[in-house]
Amino acid sequence: MELKDADLLTAIITPFNDEGKIDYDSLTKLTNYLIKEGSNGFVIGGTTGETPELSHDEKLELYRRFGEIVHGRVPVIAGTGSNNTKETIAFTNEVAKIAGIDYALVVVPPYNKPNQRGMMAHFTTVADNVNIPIVMYNIPGRTGSKMEAETIVTLSHHKNIAAVKQCASLEEMEYIIEHKEPSFCVFTGEDAQALTSRVLGANGVISVASHSYCPQMREMFDDLYQGNYQAAAKIQRWLTPKMAALFMFPSPSPVKAVLNAQGFAVGGCRLPIMTLNDDEKTQLAQALDLPADSLNGHLPLNLGD
Repeated sequence: MELKDADLLTAIITPFNDEGKIDYDSLTKLTNYLIKEGSNGFVIGGTTGETPELSHDEKLELYRRFGEIVHGRVPVIAGTGSNNTKETIAFTNEVAKIAGIDYALVVVPPYNKPNQRGMMAHFTTVADNVNIPIVMYNIPGRTGSKMEAETIVTLSHHKNIAAVKQCASLEEMEYIIEHKEPSFCVFTGEDAQALTSRVLGANGVISVASHSYCPQMREMFDDLYQGNYQAAAKIQRWLTPKMAALFMFPSPSPVKAVLNAQGFAVGGCRLPIMTLNDDEKTQLAQALDLPADSLNGHLPLNLGD
């Protein structure tokens, strides 16, 4: 599947059952719902998917099963990156063998905080030695270091680096879009930038909010494409505080709480991420402009405007 044809990708959660194992029935239900409502791509095994809490074998099985669930309907990006270049290459090549996985998501190495030269070497070495195109993931708030716009532009010319998921300023995004290799795709990883980034020339957004607000986000993009700019802007303004609320506690605990209230039965989170307690659910509901008890098992939950 072609990544350039996607504009609303969901960084999908990993559902767990009561025994703490991955719940593939829940994942199937959620995936099919999101495709129906307008999500036209996925990141599996990203931050929102609690990848640090999954074992090596769990990730491989998750990716295999997810490839079967999606069955080629939309592009799938699977998380494979780490702060170890050699291990990133090895794991990425394992994932490259899985049917239905189209791209590998490789994060800026966390914790060891390489400089720009180190990042260049890391991504170039990975891209040179893996059998699947990669999407770079620049998220300085989690990794502790930021890949500069000029570094991304330089790497955009590598034949095996297909895109970047960029979590930084709009000014940096403008620079990347203006100077990148033409076929290189740019996605914002910040939900609140979804509309503005698209207007600036980005390919789209890799979203958390689309789990629960997919119909609204699809309508927003459709309004934009039809020239209904005021309508699109109104939807983004309505969404922005809700997008912020979904990060008021460590992610993905808020979006999982909302999905559970919507009836998707995605379970809780794995340690060290805590599942929201009742008080936290009340705070989240109020931040989402919902009744205070709406996330405490009262179905159905309506998130429409």
